[in-house]
Amino acid sequence: MTVTEQAPTIGSAELYHQVQQFYAQQMQLLDQGRVEEWAATFTEDGVFAANAHPEPTVGRAAIIASAGAATADYAARGIQRRHWLGMVSIETSGPDALTARCYAVVLETPRGGPAGIKASTLCEDRLVRGADGWLVEHRLVTRDDLV
Repeated sequence: MTVTEQAPTIGSAELYHQVQQFYAQQMQLLDQGRVEEWAATFTEDGVFAANAHPEPTVGRAAIIASAGAATADYAARGIQRRHWLGMVSIETSGPDALTARCYAVVLETPRGGPAGIKASTLCEDRLVRGADGWLVEHRLVTRDDLV
């Protein structure tokens, strides 16, 4: 699509704001080590796939186990992670579902040391509306250095 072409309908500014807020809250939960609350932002049968992992992680319980192990490892090594998301685009696929794409930069700061970029990624999500807000049904994270 060129700059002058008409983009697909993405919904209202309010919808875009909801998705931005969802991502801000979701990533802060993970960065604070609140793994179970973070995993609750996925559907019960949600999928977390990444080109850095050999197989997708399927289901909220498996997502908790995987993210919990990684979070414990970072804590044991004294590393604070931060996820910075930007360039979010959304495309609706019905009243209660949408596709979202964004860039995510993962920063790591060792205790007493300088911050550094761990990874630059593309995050592609299928979001569905749950009773209390948006949920990730399927996430694909593609690390730029592994493409």
